Amino acid sequence: MRHNKKFNHLGRTASHRSAMLANMACSLIKHKRITTTVAKAKALKKYVEPLLTKAKNDTTNSRRVVFSNLQDKYAVTELFKEISVKIADRPGGYTRIIKTGHRLGDNAEMCFIELVDYDENMAKEKTAKKATRTRRSKKSVAAAVETPVEEAPKAE
Repeated sequence: MRHNKKFNHLGRTASHRSAMLANMACSLIKHKRITTTVAKAKALKKYVEPLLTKAKNDTTNSRRVVFSNLQDKYAVTELFKEISVKIADRPGGYTRIIKTGHRLGDNAEMCFIELVDYDENMAKEKTAKKATRTRRSKKSVAAAVETPVEEAPKAE
């Protein structure tokens, strides 16, 4: 019976799985977006979101708890200095999983997992949409079409 055994073992031993999740969490913190399979991304989301919540409270104990999980002092420093400032007012949901299709070799379902506050592409789209919105009346469009454009004289 498998009562109360809810997490995905990912076909690995416990030590391999914990080391892999710690490495993936460090990569996610350093690069803000990583590409992986959907199963690993879902396991990583459950692993890294409590660490991000812990990082909001910058105390010695919370740094020690996060370091015991990640084992990378550069990732811990970046987490507490940069990322925790950006996610300070967010109540949860720090990561986003976006599916990208299937891998060519083994048809595994691929995705990328990213930190929500560090998605530059979506932030650019929002600002671009606001900048391109203009309201024109039909008269001004018709006047612009009818007005001939003067050509520069040709030098021979």
